[in-house]
Amino acid sequence: MTPLQLQGIGMTSQRTRDRLVSRLRDQGIKNKDVLDVMANTPRHIFIEEALSHRAYEDTALPIGFGQTISQPYIVAKMTELLLELGSLESVLEIGTGCGYQTAVLSQLVGRVYSVERIAPLQEKAKKTASLLRINNVKFKHSDGNWGWPEEGPYDAILSAAAPDHIPPELAEQLKVGGRLILPVGDDHKQDLIMVTREEDGFTKRKLEPVMFVPMLSGTQK
Repeated sequence: MTPLQLQGIGMTSQRTRDRLVSRLRDQGIKNKDVLDVMANTPRHIFIEEALSHRAYEDTALPIGFGQTISQPYIVAKMTELLLELGSLESVLEIGTGCGYQTAVLSQLVGRVYSVERIAPLQEKAKKTASLLRINNVKFKHSDGNWGWPEEGPYDAILSAAAPDHIPPELAEQLKVGGRLILPVGDDHKQDLIMVTREEDGFTKRKLEPVMFVPMLSGTQK
């Protein structure tokens, strides 16, 4: 990929990216660091070239294998919610997908541990991360329901796939004071949920309606 392709032209240009960030601000995203990262991350390189003209629309787009790249607003919102905790050294991401959310997180936290069940998607995400010279992400091909306990506990956990209930294995991998942000529900109704680990247990807060791909069990090569 040439520097010009990476930078973007026309419908993938910096001006188009800036318009997206303006819309995110209008939708209530306030964290300046998140907005700056969204403005500087080339979303068009995470999707197929045929869809690149839609890269800076505020919508989810297909990336193959029945998966999607998340809507920019949701990426920004989930990231902003995690950063309310302050400086984050370690964040677990469930669902690498194409690596867009991974790339956004990597610019704002110390280290990202990213789990993906579909091997070809994660391999492509690794190549894109290398292209962007991202070197603070560790990848694992695994069932996301189980998280990555060997690297925990984590300051925060973010899931880009929706289980029908909150997996206790994920919540248990949080540090005290840490947050788990994830969509919960089925194909018809999902809500974005924030779980916070307290000294004596967990608190749960429903944030807003969302629609994500389901969290499936097992792995795919």
